[in-house]
Amino acid sequence: MTARLLLRSCALIGLLGTGVIQSALARDYVAHSLDGDVLNLELSDARVTLTPLNDASIEVHYQREGIKQLPSFAIAPDNRADVDSQLQDTPEQLIYELEGLTAVIQKSPFAIHYYRDEKPLLREESGFFATETIRGFRFTLEKDEKLIGGGQRVLGMDRRGKRLPLYNRAHYGYTTESEQMYFSLPAVMSSNKYVLLFDNSATGHMDLGASREDLLQFEAMAGRTAYIVVAGQTYPQLIENYVDVTGRQPLPPRWALGNFASRFGYRSEEEVRATVDKFAEEDFPLDAVVLDLYWFGPDIKGHMGNLDWDRNTFPQPQKMMADFRERGINTILVTEPFILTSSKRWDEAVANNVLAKDLAGEPKRFDFYFGNTGLVDVFSEEAGDWFWSIYDDLLQQGVGGWWGDLGEPEVHPSDTVHEIGMADEIHNAYGHTWAQLLYDRQTAQYPQRRPFIMMRAGFPGSQRYGMIPWTGDVSREWGGLKPQVELALQMSLLGFGYTHSDLGGFAGGEEFDRELYIRWLQYGVFQPVYRPHAQDHIPSEPVFHDRKTRDITREFVKLRYRLLPYNYTLAFENSQTGLPLMRPLFFMDESNTDLIDYKDAYLWGSDFLVAPVTDADTDQVKVKLPGGVWFDYWTDEPHRGTEATVNVELETIPVLVRAGAFIPTIDDITTTRDYSSQQLTLDYYAHPTAVRSSSYVYEDDGKTVDAFKRDRYTRLQFTAKRDADGIRFEFDRDGGGYEGEPAERSISLNIHNWELAPSAVSVGSEAVKIFERESDFERAPEGAWLDKRSNQLRVKFRWSDQPLTLTVNH
Repeated sequence: MTARLLLRSCALIGLLGTGVIQSALARDYVAHSLDGDVLNLELSDARVTLTPLNDASIEVHYQREGIKQLPSFAIAPDNRADVDSQLQDTPEQLIYELEGLTAVIQKSPFAIHYYRDEKPLLREESGFFATETIRGFRFTLEKDEKLIGGGQRVLGMDRRGKRLPLYNRAHYGYTTESEQMYFSLPAVMSSNKYVLLFDNSATGHMDLGASREDLLQFEAMAGRTAYIVVAGQTYPQLIENYVDVTGRQPLPPRWALGNFASRFGYRSEEEVRATVDKFAEEDFPLDAVVLDLYWFGPDIKGHMGNLDWDRNTFPQPQKMMADFRERGINTILVTEPFILTSSKRWDEAVANNVLAKDLAGEPKRFDFYFGNTGLVDVFSEEAGDWFWSIYDDLLQQGVGGWWGDLGEPEVHPSDTVHEIGMADEIHNAYGHTWAQLLYDRQTAQYPQRRPFIMMRAGFPGSQRYGMIPWTGDVSREWGGLKPQVELALQMSLLGFGYTHSDLGGFAGGEEFDRELYIRWLQYGVFQPVYRPHAQDHIPSEPVFHDRKTRDITREFVKLRYRLLPYNYTLAFENSQTGLPLMRPLFFMDESNTDLIDYKDAYLWGSDFLVAPVTDADTDQVKVKLPGGVWFDYWTDEPHRGTEATVNVELETIPVLVRAGAFIPTIDDITTTRDYSSQQLTLDYYAHPTAVRSSSYVYEDDGKTVDAFKRDRYTRLQFTAKRDADGIRFEFDRDGGGYEGEPAERSISLNIHNWELAPSAVSVGSEAVKIFERESDFERAPEGAWLDKRSNQLRVKFRWSDQPLTLTVNH
């Protein structure tokens, strides 16, 4: 730390010493010691440990005699970074410095302030507090600071001024307002580019300036008394540092990016087979079919916990799943952690000590919507062994993925006793631990399989167990569609990049609303998982609707598959850096804090800007722009400035492409199993402001675990450099390749916004023939042709695995 920062921090501490901090219960420094890079502090009323988790992240753990501590759920196992730390000791303070984050520790009264590059980030007000019934932390907020976080809520993007309950809780049929939902997160991301995470799984609240506008307070009735501070120079770097601490989402199987058939629910094997056949008959690609609770019982109530096929309605499930697999379609089963007393497994669960206990040490029984029940204690290794044995048997039968439902848990009486604590101590980590159970057991037993685990609730860090969340039982109305971008962005910025919605809406709806349904499914093309799902009085699948609906949605589902090179690359980026697939506009203009509040549009990757249509009878949409030039994806109309007015019809929603972007697509396929880039189309959006551009496509076989680490991948790299003579494109690749990779690719390069016929086009040293007529160009395997109607220069050429240069001269 520089002398200037040292003086600045001393001055700041001097001001605070007679202010807010001193008004709290006094706490003084007594002594300190270093254990490697870990700083241990002895205080007058507690012990504090500062543990570096990477060069820009510190865990701060307060411990006081008599206060029970739980293990960390948020920090990825074995996350102990090799960092370069420095400690300075002065009479008034300790300065604990990492490369990207510094903690300045005031000795008396005790408090910790955090800096990045001499800039104040965050400071404890009174810091840690604890009484007999509550514990938590208090921090000071800056005047203009904005706060994203808290998980799933419908409150607006900036949650400053809100008091957020921290208790995962179902909100059936929500629309445009919700203070408490399925997946709460005890964490915030600040406009000052830090993340503050409270590693506490207990029932509690985050007060983000609601009680006092300059105060952030976390409070919980129990749990671990620790928080984590993460810093970053940019928002993407901040996210990367955060997931380095909490864990990166593993790359899912490629089929997870395909189209799902799903409803509540398919009542028989015959119905499921007929539905899959209908998708083929109507020429809709399909990769997965999701079976809700009727797979284990004929009725909604009374059967939960059977966790086995109802052979009366599903007489040959293994053959059914094998037949689907032959067609490239995976079967996903819903499971829940509740074992009803009326289910076939109740006695087995009791005998195997599977269930959470009551205060007398007997299996805890309680009533909820589906019947009288017990709850699997996923925190118990003994219960985990039993639960996993059921999943393992189903995997061996041919199940392709899991849907964990009601895992908040939806009903969780406070007097329920778990292996590691009471219900209210660990409630928010229940879904997290359930996902960990499935992920750890499956990857240990089947290390060659990428898990698919969809869950409704979890905790910070659940993404490292492959968790794919959705936004719950949203109302099937326009008010249900409106908050979906906000919900997805809020979750994605804190690690959950696959958060998605039940396309079309789930709950209620008396009659089919064609326009709403089409708009929702159009938006779904540009969200992480494409899964229409709803109560079955109105079909959730597009194949069962009228011809106009089918024709419009079919084209969008096919577009989803054409965009697989782009979408799979986003999934790869997420697995490496934590960057979400859906990103807020302020990522492209970090100085414009007004964009933090904007939730009507978002970035899909770095090259698409998408604005869902969320009102009926819409023919124009106003979209904010984060600077630069953007082209309408459907018409190529350019937009620039701070706002665009985009005309739409029922067949389109506002989708813009960044100038300089490469958009890779493939030809139509019926399942992701058939993915191939042998015929690869690259749409390049030329503009004078895009002087230099670069992009890439990541590919592997779609199923190999850790394909990138094992060098079983290919990365196709593209650059474009514009000068007075024209554009020079360079193509290259890296990686060890993968099974099934084409030895040579036929590339169709479409250069948008190009009005004049080129004087020459060459690939390497060879001239490319420029055709006058489209028909001649289409018949030729290679060549170039200027489409004057669309202002596109189209070039076809072959590319092997060697570097290649393509030049277009004016």
